Amino acid sequence: MSLTANDINYVKDHIRLVDNFPKEGIKFVDITTTLKDAKAFGLTLDYMKDILKDENIDLIVGLESRGFIYGAALSAATNIGFVPIRKPGKLPAEVVSVDYDLEYGSDTIEMHKDAIKPGQKVLIVDDLLATGGTATAAAQLIKKVGGEVSAAVFFVELTTLGGRQKLENNGIKVMSMLQYDLD
Repeated sequence: MSLTANDINYVKDHIRLVDNFPKEGIKFVDITTTLKDAKAFGLTLDYMKDILKDENIDLIVGLESRGFIYGAALSAATNIGFVPIRKPGKLPAEVVSVDYDLEYGSDTIEMHKDAIKPGQKVLIVDDLLATGGTATAAAQLIKKVGGEVSAAVFFVELTTLGGRQKLENNGIKVMSMLQYDLD
């Protein structure tokens, strides 16, 4: 199912922009308002499923925490396995980790060391692409264990923060449903 312009506008109309969150000067794109609307959420998943028709994917990786929502739902809808990438201390078995920078700080993410087998093709899924720091760190984790990043898909992309360029410069195909220029 290809989405129409009306479908895209319907979803975009359900996005809430919040000034000065999580800190002064940041405009936060709140996707929770699309989650409570079944049609908006369903259209978002339809967009992501359409993308997978042209991709050869073995696993879907979801980034903590909102990437879990889209990644797990997409996994169930496509019968492709799901791997969570989490913040430190949340996974019970042996992990690999990467430190990275955010647009407003730094963080670390982890993944089970045995979550991805060498050669498996992986799709990174998250709700938002800003600077690309988290997705780039996720790609590093995937490569550490021998996986191959096929592509990254995001619900929302903040176009002025350079995340797309960062990922594409690392050889990662980037797709996003909605794009915002918040300058």
